[in-house]
Amino acid sequence: MASIYTGTSGFAYASWRPAFYPDKLPASRFLEHYATRLNAVESNYTFRRLVSEKVLDGWMKVSPAGFLFAVKAHQRITHIKRLKDPQEFLPAFLNTLNPLRAAGRLGPVLFQIPPNLKRDDELLATFLGELPQGLRCVLEVRHASWFEEPVMDLLRRFNVALCRAESEKLVAPDVPTADFVYFRLRKADYSPAERVELAAQAKEHLAAGRDVFAIFKHEDDPAGALYAEELRVACGG
Repeated sequence: MASIYTGTSGFAYASWRPAFYPDKLPASRFLEHYATRLNAVESNYTFRRLVSEKVLDGWMKVSPAGFLFAVKAHQRITHIKRLKDPQEFLPAFLNTLNPLRAAGRLGPVLFQIPPNLKRDDELLATFLGELPQGLRCVLEVRHASWFEEPVMDLLRRFNVALCRAESEKLVAPDVPTADFVYFRLRKADYSPAERVELAAQAKEHLAAGRDVFAIFKHEDDPAGALYAEELRVACGG
């Protein structure tokens, strides 16, 4: 049975008090409280540094079984090497995530490529071939040249999800290319009508047997966290 996982790109925001976090809740307990209301978080911490086992153990200790940590791939893979020579650093990065994988707490790994990296099918095929089987991976492209059927076919071949990234500048098509979908919802605000439509789209994927990950943008106000909680409830999560 497919499941929905909703959350935000981060959780350590004192400005979310008191609308999401209790007014006097210490920052050291933010994740613990967050995990009582949402069941996933996307970590951007991993974009600039390799995460330690101690940090991962701390995250898992204060969150329940079933709570998943999606992680953003290190910038060396996506922005410095721009997907080239993945064998140079990709295995080392993925090895740091082993504690989460072993505990069944690792969500998708998000590979976000730069907006000036245009479609390159050969580059993509080589990179996808280096990804370990059984690891849920997401590709977020930020140039419209990638939204073509040959790219979708490549992603399907390797069971990698095309990130449904949504911002004011570019909206990726809602095309399923894996056995799960990943919505990265970057607008600062979503109207009630937009949230109803989003819930309807999520329910369609769930009915088709695909797990749904819906990650809202983190802001100074807790709107994204509240939207994520609303979506989870609307989809029966």
